[in-house]
Amino acid sequence: MAAKVSLRKSAMKVYFIPGLGADKRVFKNIELPGGYEMVNIDWLEPAKEESLPHYAQRLANSINTAEPYVMVGLSFGGMLAAEISRLFKPAKTILISSLPSPKNLPPYFKILAPLKLQNIIPISLFKNASLAKRLFTTESRDDKELLRKIISETDPHFIRWALGAILTWDGPETHGKFYHIHGSSDKLLPVRFVHPTHIIKGGGHLMVMNRAAEVNRILGMILGEQ
Repeated sequence: MAAKVSLRKSAMKVYFIPGLGADKRVFKNIELPGGYEMVNIDWLEPAKEESLPHYAQRLANSINTAEPYVMVGLSFGGMLAAEISRLFKPAKTILISSLPSPKNLPPYFKILAPLKLQNIIPISLFKNASLAKRLFTTESRDDKELLRKIISETDPHFIRWALGAILTWDGPETHGKFYHIHGSSDKLLPVRFVHPTHIIKGGGHLMVMNRAAEVNRILGMILGEQ
């Protein structure tokens, strides 16, 4: 008797890239609908003065581009997702609390770029500022503790490189199946400088943690679209 052949469709992979100073733990509250598999992309060691597009191309080596897939990027990870999407054309690209192109960088970022402050100011100041800010944000106590742990564990060398890569980012706009979820109260990357496809009212920069239910609902809608 012939063996039965399974016609069950395999889950489409959704690759997630975290933000600067973060790792896959920031996505702990994210849930995907049936038929999709979350795959977290880990950071690579950046080369000296490596550009954001070049780093994105190396990061894409961990993606199976031979099959349909979706890219999701948070903050700095969204900038990398935009560059990967430009090169490798995923089925869909979803940015969260991010920017689709360097044209959307807030003007004060562009003013700071020539000063190269990321090479002068101790990275400990950036870390301490981020840690202090957690006292006044709306994440749960457990999430605050997790974020403090993530920030304290982040490699200072990586932060310095990433800040420089953002300030010198150069490239065209993202095209194709492109979606952008942004919070109306994002202080780091204010919504007035971007044109999101989906806005979460009152959402802040880390709404993937404290507004995860709304983010999950929108992700489900986007992934369900043909």
